[in-house]
Amino acid sequence: MIMYRAKIKMLAVMLTLAGHGMNAGADSLPDGVQVHGFASQAVIGTSHNNFFGATENKASLGFTELGANISWRLNPSLQLSAQAVSRRAGETDNGSPRLDHATLDYLDYTIHASENARYGVYLGKIKNPYGLYNETRDVAFTRPGILLPQSIYLDRVRNFVLSSPGLAVYGDKTLAIGNLSYQFGVIRPDTSDRETEGTFLGMDRPGTIKSDASYIGRILLEPGNGHFKLALTGVSMRAHYQPEVSDTLHAGNIHFDAWVFSGQYNAENWVFTSEYAQNRINAQNFGAFFPNHSATGSSYYVQGTYQLTPGWSALARYDVTYRDKNDKDGQAFSAMTGVPPYSRFAKDLAAGLSYRLGNNWLLRGEFHHVDGTAWLPYSDNPNPAVTTRHWNMWLFQAAYRF
Repeated sequence: MIMYRAKIKMLAVMLTLAGHGMNAGADSLPDGVQVHGFASQAVIGTSHNNFFGATENKASLGFTELGANISWRLNPSLQLSAQAVSRRAGETDNGSPRLDHATLDYLDYTIHASENARYGVYLGKIKNPYGLYNETRDVAFTRPGILLPQSIYLDRVRNFVLSSPGLAVYGDKTLAIGNLSYQFGVIRPDTSDRETEGTFLGMDRPGTIKSDASYIGRILLEPGNGHFKLALTGVSMRAHYQPEVSDTLHAGNIHFDAWVFSGQYNAENWVFTSEYAQNRINAQNFGAFFPNHSATGSSYYVQGTYQLTPGWSALARYDVTYRDKNDKDGQAFSAMTGVPPYSRFAKDLAAGLSYRLGNNWLLRGEFHHVDGTAWLPYSDNPNPAVTTRHWNMWLFQAAYRF
C-alpha cells in the first residue's frame, strides 16, 4: 500500500505540473507544445466472480486511471510526444506508473504532406492500430462506455494489445469515395505479465514469454459523407517461452494471428458500431505437460449509443466471445482439462448512461448481465472451478480531463 501511494503521488505530481502548464496559458509554453491530463475512478460490484478486484457481493474501488501527456510539434514534419499512465485494475494492474509512449521512444515524422495525401514514419513505442478504439482506450472520454467490448478489447491483456516498441509507416489519402488511411508496423508486443501468460498458456507459468518480431496493420476507409467507417486490422505475433530450471514446460513457441473487421455508422444523434474478430493461437514444442495444440476463436459485438440530450447519452451492447469456434460450448475442452466449459465463452448484454458536465467532467453508470467467464481476469479468479457461469456486474465512474 505504501509503495502504491508513492507511485500515485509521483503521477499526481506529473498531473499537477501538467495542469499548471495548461493554466499558465499558451504564452508560457514553447510553440507547438500541448499538455493534457486525465483521471477516473470507478466503483464496481458483481453478483458472482471478481472483476478488477474483490467485487463479489461487494463494492470495490479497484479501478483507477491517471495519466498525463505532452506533445511537441517541433516543425510541420516532426513531432515528439510522451504519456505517463498509472492504472489500477484489481490484481491485473497494480498502479505502477509507466510510459505508454515517450519522447525518447515515440517519433512521428511526416515524410510527405499535401492537400490530398500524407505519409510518414512512427518510431519507438507505438500505439497499436487495432480496431476502432485501441489507440484512444486510455481516456474515459474517448470510450463509448466504462468498459470497452471485452470480445475485441480484452482488458486483462491490455498491455499486450495497447502499444509496442517498433517501427511503422502510415499514410492517408483522399480518394473519390472518401478518405483512406493505413498503418503497417513491425513490433515487439509486451508479453511479460501473468494475464498474457494465462491467455496463451492457461495459467501463470514459472518461465517467461518473450515476443519476437511481429507484425500489425490496419486499413481504414471513411466515405466522403463522414457517416461511415470501415476498417480491417491484421496481426501476426510470434513469441517463445523461456522456462525456469525446474519448469515442467520446454522452450516452446507461440503463434498468434488475428483479423478484425470493423464498421461504424454515425447519424445526428446515434452511433451504431460492430466489430468481428477471428484469432488463432498455435502452441508447439512445450513438452508432454503441455501438448501441441491450436484453437481458432471468434468474437463480435453490436453496439448502439444515442444522444438523449446535449448532456445525456445511452449505451446498449451485445458482446460475444468464443475461445474456440469449433467447441463453442467448451464441452470438449472441459472433458480434456476438467476446467468448467463456460470458461471458454462469454455472452454479455450491457446497458449504460452517461452525463457530461461541460468539457471536463463525465459521470457514467453501466450494467452487465454475463453468461460465461471467458474474459474474467485470471489473477482475480485464480481457481476457475469456483467461478459462476451466470453473473451480473454494475459499475459507476467519474472522470476528469484537462
